[in-house]
Amino acid sequence: MPRSPSVTPALGRHRHRPVVAATSALVVAGLIAVGTAGPVHAVAPRCGITPAPAADIASVPWPQLRYDLAQLSQISDGRGVTVAVVDSGVDARHPQLRGRVRKGSDLLDASGDGRLDCVGHGTAVASIIAAGPAEQAGLRGLAAGVSILPIRVSERVEADGTVSGRGLDAAGLADGLRAAIAHGAMIVNVSISVARDDPTLRRAVEDALAADVVIVAAVGNQHDRGDPTPYPAAYPGVVGVGSIGPDGARAAASQVGSYVDIVAPGEGVVGAVPGQGHIGWSGTSFATPFVSATAALIRAHRPELRQADVVRRLLATTDPAPARRPSPEYGSGVLNPIRAVTEVLPSAPTIREEVQRSAGSGPTPANTGPAPALGRALAIASALVTAALVIGVSAAAVPMGRRRRWRPGRRPALPATAPPAIAPPAMAPPAMAPPAMAADDAPTPGTVQLHARP
Repeated sequence: MPRSPSVTPALGRHRHRPVVAATSALVVAGLIAVGTAGPVHAVAPRCGITPAPAADIASVPWPQLRYDLAQLSQISDGRGVTVAVVDSGVDARHPQLRGRVRKGSDLLDASGDGRLDCVGHGTAVASIIAAGPAEQAGLRGLAAGVSILPIRVSERVEADGTVSGRGLDAAGLADGLRAAIAHGAMIVNVSISVARDDPTLRRAVEDALAADVVIVAAVGNQHDRGDPTPYPAAYPGVVGVGSIGPDGARAAASQVGSYVDIVAPGEGVVGAVPGQGHIGWSGTSFATPFVSATAALIRAHRPELRQADVVRRLLATTDPAPARRPSPEYGSGVLNPIRAVTEVLPSAPTIREEVQRSAGSGPTPANTGPAPALGRALAIASALVTAALVIGVSAAAVPMGRRRRWRPGRRPALPATAPPAIAPPAMAPPAMAPPAMAADDAPTPGTVQLHARP
């Protein structure tokens, strides 16, 4: 299959068994006539090869040990929020996803509705967001009350160095984003990237942000291949997500760059398998749904908040990472869902406002982006210093000193919405078979890449 611009989801290389997406064996949607003059019926798409069902993993996944889901679910479970998973499709038959997956869009097979997953990547992503409780299963979604909207755009995977499976180009990924908006998604999870700034994709992102949609995207797993700029994660306003392991350190493959806004668990993460059971996955693909789920929790708990407010909360409430903040490795820090949902944030300038003031230009309505915890700390410190001066000098007229400006070592001033960021647990992840999917070959510019790795 040619490697010309085609969308390859950022599939995590799944460590259980090799899974190769079917290509010619897949049934292409078509129309067949029933009888010579009868009605025309669509042929439901099917998979030529699908991941085999797996055993349930009963142990609680390590990311859930970080987050008190019992406490969190009493505050918000995401109910009423629709999260689009733009990926390889989602298998709605899995016991923990039944009744949680809406009809969506299938851009690979016109007669489909997105609820078919021939490689398992999208199903795993959706389960991290929305899996319901089940006996003998430790996995539970972070926002189990949401509705999942599957948008099927790619099933390209790599096995033994060979890339196979169908996928769309960057324009097709843009169509996927537009389909998500048309279906009423409030959050869009994109565990996919393309290694080229495509104007059609850029415009689709801009339109989604203008429609008050939060877009969360994986930054990719090609740190050892020069950190190629991933889109849509690198676009202004998109939350770019990197991956950490149980020790809180950046995963070796997780990419580094100004497009990293936040990090979340992505190593040895448990996800559902089409049909039944679970396996372990690794990659930024599987860190991304933790952030998407948290955004859904915020929107359910605080429905009055706009897209930029949700993104600001994600960044401003992160836990410290093993680097300065913000940093190209960890962004604003490690995702903390409970803080993101409940913390009261003081008024503080956004990253982009600070950058523009430093550059001598004023903020614009499009500059409403996330404020990092450092900006919040500076605002509080500034207030305390001002109070001390007033008390110390009393009635004396004291000229106000010029406030020190922080110049974040991240993206320069841009004319679009600011993009938006888990602390290390002491325990090791549960023993599990490693993911076998390897979808992180160096993509041809324009190739859509699923982000996961072994």
